[in-house]
Amino acid sequence: MTYHKSQQHLGLNGLAKRRGSAVVLGAAAAVAVLSGCSVANSGAAAGPANAAPDTVRIVLPEEPPTLDPCMNSQSSTGRVTRANITEGLTFRDPSTSEVEPMLATDWEQTGKTTWTFNLREGVQFQDGSPFDAKAVASSIERVLKPALSCDVAAQFFGEISLTPTVVDDHTIEIETSSPDPILPLRISYIGIVPASTDPEERVREVVGTGPYKVGTWDAGTRLTLERFDGYWGDKPDFASVEYSWRTEADIRSAMVETGEADVATTLTPQEKDKKNAVVFETNETAYLRLDPTKAPMDDMRVRQAIDYALDRDGLLASVFGGVGTTASQIVPDSVIGHNSNIAPTSYDMAKAQELVRAAKADGVPVENEITLIGRNNIYPNATQAMEVVQAALTEAGLNVKIEMLDVNAWLEYALRPFPEGAGPTILQGQHGNQAGDASFTMVNNYGSKGGQSTYGTAELDSLIKEAESASGEERQAAFEKALAYQHDQIVRDAVLVRVGGVIAVSDRVAYEPDSATYDEMRVADMKPKG
Repeated sequence: MTYHKSQQHLGLNGLAKRRGSAVVLGAAAAVAVLSGCSVANSGAAAGPANAAPDTVRIVLPEEPPTLDPCMNSQSSTGRVTRANITEGLTFRDPSTSEVEPMLATDWEQTGKTTWTFNLREGVQFQDGSPFDAKAVASSIERVLKPALSCDVAAQFFGEISLTPTVVDDHTIEIETSSPDPILPLRISYIGIVPASTDPEERVREVVGTGPYKVGTWDAGTRLTLERFDGYWGDKPDFASVEYSWRTEADIRSAMVETGEADVATTLTPQEKDKKNAVVFETNETAYLRLDPTKAPMDDMRVRQAIDYALDRDGLLASVFGGVGTTASQIVPDSVIGHNSNIAPTSYDMAKAQELVRAAKADGVPVENEITLIGRNNIYPNATQAMEVVQAALTEAGLNVKIEMLDVNAWLEYALRPFPEGAGPTILQGQHGNQAGDASFTMVNNYGSKGGQSTYGTAELDSLIKEAESASGEERQAAFEKALAYQHDQIVRDAVLVRVGGVIAVSDRVAYEPDSATYDEMRVADMKPKG
C-alpha cells in the first residue's frame, strides 16, 4: 500500500489548525481574587509575574528526569521533548487518529516486511548538522539498543526488531522482523536525533529538529527552551518556553491565577470550576499492576479479591472528583482493540473477604506484607488514592503498606529489570495509549517479556502475536480476544478509572488541550491573546 502525503511545510502550527476543539466537560466559575504577590514558594521557579510577551510559562507537577527522546513515552519527559525538541518521521493527529507526515513526506509498503520512507529535504538539526537517512537509521538503532533500556522500545516495539537501510540521503528502507501493518504509526514514537548522539548512554539534554531547542536547565529550578530559527516548518508564536515544577496542584493552579504561569498541568478535580480551568478527555487510565509471581498474589483468588475490594464509583466521586469514568481495562474505548464486553468490576467487599479466607484455608500466606508502590503526582490526589486502596485491601484481609516515591525511584519498579529481592508489590500505574492501537498496550504491559510486565503466559503471548499481524476487523477481534483472556484467566491488573484532565490556561494564552496533552504538550499549539 502507498501513502501519498502533502510535501508542503506543514509544521506543527499547520497540523494544529486541523484539530477539533477539546471536549470541555465543566463550566468555569468565578474565583476569589488572590493577592497580587507571588504564590508562596513559587516565585523562584516561575519568574516575575510580568512575563515577556513572547515567552510562555508552563508549570509541571515534576521535573523531567531526562530529555532523551528514547524515554518520551514517560509523560514527565514526553510533554517537554516530544514534537517540541525532537520529531518523528510521522505524527498521529489525536483529533483524527490519522498518521500524518512529519520528517517523512510519504511512505510505502514495498514488501511483506519492508517499508520505504521518503524524507523531507532542507531540514537541519539544532546543532547545524543536516537531517538525513543516516540520522534516521542511527536513531532507530539507538532506541532499540537493549543496553539503553529505552522505554519507547518497550512501549512501542516489544519483540519487533527493525533493520534500517540507507538508500540515499533522503530515502530509508525499514525491514521489520515480522509483518507490521502499523509501522508508520509505530515509527512516530522514535524521536530523530543526530547520528553523533551517544548510542550507549542516555543524554540528559538532546538535539533534535523541532521548533524549539534546549536553552538553559537549572536542575531543580527551571528549564527553558528557545525557538529554533532554522526550523523547517511554521515558526511558532512564542520565542521561548519556561518550564517550572511544583508538586502541589493548588499552587500550580494559583500560579496561573496570579499571573506567574500561563499553563498549569495535571490539576486536581477540585480546581475544575475555577476561572482559568479547562476540563478535557484523556486516554489515561489509572490502574494497579499486580505481581502474580510472589505470594500471596501468586494465587488468583487473591488477585480477584483485590479487584472486588475496590469501590471504583466511590474513588471516582471522591478522589477523582467525578472527572473521568470508571474503567474496565487499560485500553480505552477510543483505541483499536478495546473490548466493550468487559465491564468494570463491581464492588463486592464480602466476595473479596471470602476469596481471601478461602486462599488462607488452603495455605496461601495472605499475611505476607504487600508493598503498594505509589508515585507522587502520577495523577491528581495520587497519595489519597493509595490510602483508599490500602484501607480497602486491609478490610479484605490483606497486609498492605504504602511507599510513595518520586518518578525516578518509581521507575525502578515500573520498568524491567525490576529490583532484586523486592517482596510482593502492587504498583500504582497510569497508562495512556496515545497511539490508538492496543498493540502499544498489550506487548509492553502483558507480554511475558514486556518492559512493564510482571507476568505473562505462552497462551497470551500467542494471542498478542496473532493480533499484531492482523489488520482491519480481524485486528480488532484478535485484540478483543487477548484482552478477554487477560481479564478472565490472568487478572494481572485492578483497573480503576479513566482519568479526566484538568489544566489551567491564563488569559494571555489561547490553548486547547486534546487527548494527548498530558503526554505531548505541543507549545506550537499555544497562541498569544490580544
